[in-house]
Amino acid sequence: MAHTALLIERLLQFSLQHSLIGELDAYVARNTLLDLFGLSEPWADGVPEEHLDVPTVLLDALLDDAAARGLYDGEVPALRVNFEARIMGAVMPRESETAARFEQLRQTQGVRAATGYFYGLCIASNYIRTAQIAKNIKWDYPCKYGRLEITINLTKPEKDPKTIALERLQPAASYPKCMLCIENIGYAGRVNFPARQNHRVVPLTLCRETWYLQYSPYVYYNEHCIVFAHEHAPMAITPRTFEQLFDFVTQFPHYTCGSNADLPIVGGSILSHMHFQGGSYAFPMQSAETLCRYRVPEYPDISVETIRWPVSTVRACGRDAAQLIGFAGRLLETWRGYSDAEADILAETMENGSPTPHNTVTPILHYDEKKGYVLDLVPRNNRTTEQYPEGIFHPHREIHHIKKENIGLIEVMGLAILPSRLAQQSEAIAAVLCGQTDAKACRAAAPEHADWLDLLVKKYGTALSPEQAQDAVKREIGAKFETCLEHAGVFKLTPDGLAAFDRFLTALGCEKL
Repeated sequence: MAHTALLIERLLQFSLQHSLIGELDAYVARNTLLDLFGLSEPWADGVPEEHLDVPTVLLDALLDDAAARGLYDGEVPALRVNFEARIMGAVMPRESETAARFEQLRQTQGVRAATGYFYGLCIASNYIRTAQIAKNIKWDYPCKYGRLEITINLTKPEKDPKTIALERLQPAASYPKCMLCIENIGYAGRVNFPARQNHRVVPLTLCRETWYLQYSPYVYYNEHCIVFAHEHAPMAITPRTFEQLFDFVTQFPHYTCGSNADLPIVGGSILSHMHFQGGSYAFPMQSAETLCRYRVPEYPDISVETIRWPVSTVRACGRDAAQLIGFAGRLLETWRGYSDAEADILAETMENGSPTPHNTVTPILHYDEKKGYVLDLVPRNNRTTEQYPEGIFHPHREIHHIKKENIGLIEVMGLAILPSRLAQQSEAIAAVLCGQTDAKACRAAAPEHADWLDLLVKKYGTALSPEQAQDAVKREIGAKFETCLEHAGVFKLTPDGLAAFDRFLTALGCEKL
């Protein structure tokens, strides 16, 4: 009991230091935590002064204690994470207080100060799980397009058998409707849905509608934010989408912001709720070189170009938001109905007697002090064939041992999010290349990589140093991701592909310079 009571006081000290709560709030938070842990009175002695950046060490100890007390099943990782949110929920500011503080800073010190406060709060509350994020494996891959960033995502552990069994026993639930809905704030969670007692959002107005800003709990880059609509309505790329993106970037000029596409295969993992993603980060795509420049007579104050990037992109730049929005709307309308059989692009096909659309756009916007608004419009097509049942412009099967998931917004911008299984598998392959492990054993352990392993052994041999072997595997994974992006591009950077790209731009009313 004494140990637990002291941990509670240390957590209160941390929360006061990071302005999660005030002095008067500490009384309420203390009693809430004492009740949660079944304690009758608080720690009576002194509390050692300490200054922690994050509360992870305190939470780990409290979670071990709670599991020992039977407050949750310690053998189920999802329940441990949920109980952690419950603990931190006791030391959080109210939602209205968070929103008011954000707006006060925005008005008095500027929007950067406001987002800095909010991001710091999400780290201090452990909503952004910095200890888990630090486990991710990251490296840069230099390539003919500039560079790509590779991440093996270790923040979301694979589900264990007990968790899977418990999920099967869960009754059907429709609240919250999805993980983005505003009703997630303060939600207690369940084994197959995360607890959100330490979750906070701030309200925004985009095009006279209520939206919200939050941060991703598993940030893939600096200040990885999610901007979501109040209404639970499906993803839809429309001319209004561009207006909303421009409204957001005008209010938050230090943030890139983009939208996943609104069709399966080429969209993100959540198609049920309209949202954008962004952050204070320079993505590799932003440094891509110009391929061809164009002018559009109807929009004289903007520049249009194609870029040397594996996923086909039309880039429009300028300071006139209205002209850029108009051009984006025209591109969307033209692309929705555009077909080019030579390039395997069909706008729609008939399925069960009704037309199925295949063309959409992934839009990405940021502000540059020299160029003004920089709008990247990425044409997408989700058609499947017998040869490519997962998608013509989707990672093909020979790449699936590395990545078979959709190429969404973040990947389009040049940041790979690869599955956690690759961490151990890449180590095993590197061990073969430096002669520490037999190739046969590696093939048996990871049969999906067998053909790839044979190619790597043929290319590098089995006498590399451990460092050389690790570097070689990282390079080869980077090359695979580069190929993934090339598969996703609707216009290949070949003579035929570039000619097809030019045909589309001509149909769009662009004139090559």
